[in-house]
Amino acid sequence: MGMFSGLDISASGLTAQRFRMDVVSANIANQDTTHGRMVNGKWVPYSRKVVNLKTIGPDSFDSILQHSLGSSSGGVEVSSVTEDPTAFPMKYDPQNPDADQNGYVQEPNVDPLKEMVDMMDANRSYEAGVTVMNANKNMLTHALDIGR
Repeated sequence: MGMFSGLDISASGLTAQRFRMDVVSANIANQDTTHGRMVNGKWVPYSRKVVNLKTIGPDSFDSILQHSLGSSSGGVEVSSVTEDPTAFPMKYDPQNPDADQNGYVQEPNVDPLKEMVDMMDANRSYEAGVTVMNANKNMLTHALDIGR
């Protein structure tokens, strides 16, 4: 493991958490979007997106190759962004142009409370990553000071 591997690992976590915050922001921005995408000739509302992360461990071929080349062999990365499979809530609004024949409109499955919890989790994880990166930077600085 190289001298800067800790910084590389922290940077991968910061990148992943920033991506999570971007997806949560998109979910909140689209919480009232009833025209998300067309499925079978019919508009369906925006579907909540969920970010899935995976660790970059020493058992993947890429990490073993990077490790042998002197690069970092750890961290985290976004493995996928999936749609939340929960059902769309129905709201009675017969004046809405998206209403069905009974006057109900499908609403997005975005819960602002869940989104805020996800945003706080990503924000705290990002802050923890910054703290780790600063601690690593301070250790490297002190190591260089020893050599003077």
